[in-house]
Amino acid sequence: MKDQQGSNRISSGVIAAVSAVVVAVGGGVAWFTTQSNNTPTPSNPSGRIEQPAQPSTRQPANEQSPNVYWLRPKDKNVTLVPQPVKVASVLPNQALEAAFQSLLAGPTEGTDSTTIPKGTKLLGLKAENNEVHVNLSEDFTSGGGSTSMMGRVGQVVYTATTLNPKAKVYIDVNGKPLDVLGGEGVEIQQPLTREQFQKDYPL
Repeated sequence: MKDQQGSNRISSGVIAAVSAVVVAVGGGVAWFTTQSNNTPTPSNPSGRIEQPAQPSTRQPANEQSPNVYWLRPKDKNVTLVPQPVKVASVLPNQALEAAFQSLLAGPTEGTDSTTIPKGTKLLGLKAENNEVHVNLSEDFTSGGGSTSMMGRVGQVVYTATTLNPKAKVYIDVNGKPLDVLGGEGVEIQQPLTREQFQKDYPL
């Protein structure tokens, strides 16, 4: 009788343990099934492995409108007049370089003129820290009287400061600072600013 009761206890214990395991496993399967249903599966009907899109390294172009300055007759003198040049610039100084290329090419129409000699080339240009350094070829110093000299200096100074009117301008010729310009020996006090040019070199 005792053995039968012991067997009953063992059987009851085994059944309880197995039931607990079944309940636990069933609950886990149900939870897993629920989670699987809630997780969206990405659609990729072709079955190909798709690479993530690479971020673009190109910078959007910034359209700037620097001015080129020409000379225009006014009464018995001449005055500096601006002409906008649109350029999509990405690199630093690109807009200013484009303006100088237009300046050195000369005006294409109208009554505006330039006293910058033909053949003058831009050898270098750098604008930073409120300073603009312009390096021109030897042709810049050839020909013309004092008015012509002052006119071309004014064109360079105003064009160089078109994006920063308060900037200081340094003019070099073949890499050397321009101290004296032309056969008449017009002295150039550097750095040059618009304010200083109007005061010291009236056209």
